[in-house]
Amino acid sequence: MAFRFVHTADIHLDSPLRSLALRNPEVAELVGDASRQAFTAIVDLCLAECVDALVIAGDLYDGDQTSMKTARFLGSQMTRLHQAGIRVYMIRGNHDAMSRITKQLVLPDTVTTFGGRSQLVIQSGAGVDVAFHGLSFASPKAPESLLPKYAGPQDGAANIGLMHTSLAGSPGHDVYAPCSVADLHGHGFDYWALGHIHVRQVYSGASTLVMPGIPQGRDINEAGEKSVTLVTIRDDRSVEIEERLTSVAQFARVSVDLTGGLEWSEAVARIRAGLEQSREATRSRYLVARLGLIGTSALSWALIRDRDLVVAEAEQAAEQVGDTWVEKVELALSNPEDGNLESVADPTLELAQSMRANAASEAFRSDAREFVLKTITDLPPDARGFAGKDEAGLEQFLDDVLARGINLVAASLKTGGTR
Repeated sequence: MAFRFVHTADIHLDSPLRSLALRNPEVAELVGDASRQAFTAIVDLCLAECVDALVIAGDLYDGDQTSMKTARFLGSQMTRLHQAGIRVYMIRGNHDAMSRITKQLVLPDTVTTFGGRSQLVIQSGAGVDVAFHGLSFASPKAPESLLPKYAGPQDGAANIGLMHTSLAGSPGHDVYAPCSVADLHGHGFDYWALGHIHVRQVYSGASTLVMPGIPQGRDINEAGEKSVTLVTIRDDRSVEIEERLTSVAQFARVSVDLTGGLEWSEAVARIRAGLEQSREATRSRYLVARLGLIGTSALSWALIRDRDLVVAEAEQAAEQVGDTWVEKVELALSNPEDGNLESVADPTLELAQSMRANAASEAFRSDAREFVLKTITDLPPDARGFAGKDEAGLEQFLDDVLARGINLVAASLKTGGTR
């Protein structure tokens, strides 16, 4: 008889969403609770599938949390698993290492949290015994590979390794316990339950390596469906995996082309059609859309100038579609006259071209860069990420801000500055 378990990681319970809250409190409330709903869905899946275990490969929490509401919620969900006879095996990731709840919360005795030294726990199955190997770190930093600290495979058992690792590195993720896929394959385990990288990855070979990804996205950079992995280990130790949806709210970029001589009402109709199409393709309960308006349109000046009205129209369209929210509207529109300055004598277009030339000069960008950096140092640490995380991000931020500013000035002049 097969041994079955659910593998998840990077739940980040009650992860704070400060930047999102500033833009849209309603969306922030929805997504802020989504991590709990996703974890509840994971427990529901374990119960519905009558699995033998739940495996959590790190970052159950999200940093230095002290809320007892989080602790009570987690305790109630673990009790549900305990009452069903489902064991839990988990390791601490880099975010868990900062959480006070990690050290204080008392969980049922069916929950095993691996410590700072490599441990082995064997769970007997009806057809095959399963050896779980795990190692947690007490510090949020782990610059060296953890693999040498793991014991070899247990003879006569299916061997499962739990590891929180950045593997060979991934954009947007800190280096944490780096190691190669080849080294993991060569260690002799049947399955590696990985965590840390928020995008699902599967590596087949001598063993099965799965990075399940985050089970609930938190912003547009974690767009798309999110899931966990249902693992079946047969009596012959062969491994089968299934991806199971867990995301309650799904982030998506929705691009709407407004090219053509459209009236305002026609543009709104296209926006709604784009949201409807994306909603139909979304399996999660809620769609949180970042709307991108593109194309060459005579409406571009009006849309740029009256951005607040565009946002209101988009939010109303999303409400009509149902279970859909617009998180942000981005405008990447051009006017048919923009590339035709030689044949169109328009002082506004000439001014816009002159402003773009000035903004591209190194002297102007240097002043703008200095202003942004000074602003960043005057802000609290939690609010300093708006201009990117590195030099390339800062340059992209300057490009976007300057382009939007020039377009807004030109749009106001072009349309007379009034509505």
